Amino acid sequence: MSAHLLEDRATRLFIGLAAFFCVTALLGEFIGVKIFALEDTLGIAPLAWNLFGQTGSMSFTAGTLLWPIIFVFTDVINEFYGKRGVRMISWVAVALILYGFIFAFAAIHLAPAPWWVDAAKDQGVPDYQAAYAAVFGQGLWTIAGSVIAFLLGQLIDVSVFHRIRRLTGEKYVWLRATGSTAVSQLVDSFVVLYIAFVLGPQQWPTSLFMAVSTVNYAYKMLAAIALIPLLYLMRRAIIGYLGIERATQLRHEAAD
Repeated sequence: MSAHLLEDRATRLFIGLAAFFCVTALLGEFIGVKIFALEDTLGIAPLAWNLFGQTGSMSFTAGTLLWPIIFVFTDVINEFYGKRGVRMISWVAVALILYGFIFAFAAIHLAPAPWWVDAAKDQGVPDYQAAYAAVFGQGLWTIAGSVIAFLLGQLIDVSVFHRIRRLTGEKYVWLRATGSTAVSQLVDSFVVLYIAFVLGPQQWPTSLFMAVSTVNYAYKMLAAIALIPLLYLMRRAIIGYLGIERATQLRHEAAD
C-alpha cells in the first residue's frame, strides 16, 4: 500500500472503523459464553416476570454488552462505504473469530505446568486448567452458532439498510439504522442460541431458549434505540473529519 493511499482520510477512516469493528466482534464472541442475571447484577430483587414459563432473574449473554456497538459501526460503515465495505469487514471479522478460536483450542491442549493448575485454589478455583478449558473451549456448537448467526445478521443488516435507504433517500438515518438492526438481530439472537444451546450438548428446553432469546433481542433493540444519538454524533464527526465534499461523495458511492 503506497504512502499516498494511506494519506487519504477516507482510507485511514475505513481502516480504523474496520479494526475497531473486528476487535469488538471478537471480544463479543469470547465473552458471550457467560450467561448473566440482570437483576442480580444490578443488586435488585428479581422482576415479577414470566416468559414462556421461565421465571426468576432475566438472563442475557455477556456478549450483548458489546453488540450494540457493533450495530453502530455497521450502520456507519454502511452509510459511507456501502455493501462492499460491510461485507468485507464481516468476512474479515469471521476469519479473525475462527483464528482466535483455533489458537484458544491450541492453548487449551498445551500441557499445563503442575504448579499452575492449583495456583488459584485460594480464589475458589481448584483446577485452573479445567476452568481455562471451560471458558475458552466453548465447543464446536457455540463456535458454529456464533459465526453463522454473526454472518447472517451482518448480511441481512446491510441488505435491509440499503432497501430502506432507497425508499427514504438521505433522510431518516435513524430509521434505516434501527430498521436494519431490528430485522438482522431478530435472526441473530435466535440462531446463535438455537445452534449453541439447543442443538448443542446442553440441549436447552424450548421454553428456556425462547425466553433467553427474546430478552436478548429486546435488550439489543432498546440499546440500538438508545444509541441513535451516538450514530448521529459519529456521522457528524466523520463529515467533519473528511470534509462535506468528500463525505457526500462517499455516501453517494455507498448508495449505488
